[in-house]
Amino acid sequence: MNRFIKGTALSLLAAATAVTSADAAEIMVSSNIATSTTWTADNTYNLQDQIYVLPGATLTIEAGVVVASDTTINGGGGLAITNGAQIFVKGTQSQPVIMTSKSDVATWTADGSHPTGGDPTTGTWRASANEWGNLTIMGDGYISENATIGNTAVPSASNVASMEGLIAAMPGDTNILYGGGNDADDSGSINHLSIRYGGRVIGVGDELNGLSLGALGRETDISHVEIMNNVDDGVEIWGGCANLKYLSIWNIGDDSLDIDQGYRGKIQFVLIVQGYSVNDSQGSGVGDNCIEHDGAENSHWQPVTTTSIYNATVIGQPVIGDGGTAWRDNARVQHRNSIFMDLGERLVRFDDVDGDGAQGYGHMGTLSWADTWTTDYTATSTVNPFPTDPSEFYKAQTSGKLAEITDSVFFRNLNGSAYTEAINVGVLPGNATNNNVLAASMDQPIVSITRGAPVTTVVGTILPVVSLDPRPANDALTSVNSAPADGFYTPANYRGAFAPGETWLAGWTASTAYGFTPDSSPWSLEGCAKEGIFGQPSLVGSGTLATGSVNSMALVNANPSAVSALFVGFAGGSTPFKGGILKPLPFFDFFTLNTLANGTRTIPFLMPAGVPSGFELWFQWAIQDPTAFPAVSLSNAVVGTTP
Repeated sequence: MNRFIKGTALSLLAAATAVTSADAAEIMVSSNIATSTTWTADNTYNLQDQIYVLPGATLTIEAGVVVASDTTINGGGGLAITNGAQIFVKGTQSQPVIMTSKSDVATWTADGSHPTGGDPTTGTWRASANEWGNLTIMGDGYISENATIGNTAVPSASNVASMEGLIAAMPGDTNILYGGGNDADDSGSINHLSIRYGGRVIGVGDELNGLSLGALGRETDISHVEIMNNVDDGVEIWGGCANLKYLSIWNIGDDSLDIDQGYRGKIQFVLIVQGYSVNDSQGSGVGDNCIEHDGAENSHWQPVTTTSIYNATVIGQPVIGDGGTAWRDNARVQHRNSIFMDLGERLVRFDDVDGDGAQGYGHMGTLSWADTWTTDYTATSTVNPFPTDPSEFYKAQTSGKLAEITDSVFFRNLNGSAYTEAINVGVLPGNATNNNVLAASMDQPIVSITRGAPVTTVVGTILPVVSLDPRPANDALTSVNSAPADGFYTPANYRGAFAPGETWLAGWTASTAYGFTPDSSPWSLEGCAKEGIFGQPSLVGSGTLATGSVNSMALVNANPSAVSALFVGFAGGSTPFKGGILKPLPFFDFFTLNTLANGTRTIPFLMPAGVPSGFELWFQWAIQDPTAFPAVSLSNAVVGTTP
């Protein structure tokens, strides 16, 4: 590869034109949105009240938009998408959409090229929340909620619930209701959205989550969402079956991820870093459970929460954090290919009931707690069942048991009872059946973590995470199994939320802006042209691309012992060359080689001197696949940028 790179002459492309602060306007949003509206990146938007996007209307938020609300004593405005409306958040890695408070924006480094007057890739973390509301989205999927008069235990399209943290404008106000009978509901899409310092407090025990999702259907797309600091839960999901991917949840004042009321979607790639947002009680400022799952309300109602969560990296609070996973009300959850470390309490916390009047496991003929861990995923409850084929409504689980934690690594969970319940239900000891690993004290499963000075709260001592490289190490570098290639999940042969040598946090998150996580990813994946018959081939890069440094690029999950071709090229800007026909770059070359018997191949190389900053080195791999048509399928394109 060096023979190609060293002989290349390079020139930079012209810089893109930036919007200056003089061109920008602050838009005060003070009334509900009744007609389809687009928010553009040359303005900032200040939510003056609880704003509703009304049924039939669509709100589109372009890449780079900053929604910065005034900070008030009890939190500024919020945004709620009603059942029948849609939202499209079109952020990108280089231009995320940020929803925050003006107090956060005030910490950004002055930069006249941005509409806010500050550079959104900078900022200073503060122990704060409740500075504005949140983003709430309400859909039309099935839920189980027994608190609403008229709802039935048997699933019904007429079952609805009032959204937590929203206040009815009048008796019978439907703008705060979610639920219905359409699991294919499409409430829009979210991509690269950072939500910070939210969680308006309405009253005691009535607080807004960072992102509230009520009864969203499977046609709703949610990917790359960050919640940084919130007074209540980070992400809470009530019912429906929307799928979520790439979630980063930090310093949450209650549960980091909370699922409830019969949620039946899929989740993959989740980073949870437990801490605190404000010095208040646990559940209203100081972190509670890392992942909490409630089944149904009441627990013998249907639907019941039935889901699979793949590739989570869960980092708890070692002194006062609660459960790594908390289980209530007949919830059925599979945790796979994950990392659980530094938990303050139990890996498996059996709460049984949620305190809201619902009953626990085994109520009214449902499965007992123990039986849930030993019963195959194909078993559906015969208590208050769906009137038609129940398997049509429970699609997230496709193998294994109804409740399980498998193919995961556990590290430095030092509470004396950390594994008591995990042992009772068969999570530990690790064996060939569950493929779990209790890591040795020297085998940290992530690259690095640094905690700051202890913080004394009203609950106890917090050890805040001030620096984190969450990429996998040791036992997390490989997994025995991977998620199925079903069109949503990515078959990832590692444990935790990040591929070896790669972070998807760079460029768009507050964790990067505040200096908690690496400010650049050595490589970024640019999509896949075609999935191969043998899993989904993908490229993984490592290294910094600095002159003289040894870098590597690895193909994984490809056809074994197959003839392949590696295409390489430089570009002065984003010029992907994927698809059925390769698009030539200013300079490119290719090499032929075979994949190994395990479907991998790694190429180390030395970055030559003289490459200007900001140039992108592109890779694409074509793999022979004689069982498919066409016979050659393309792997992901991968790009690394010179510093």
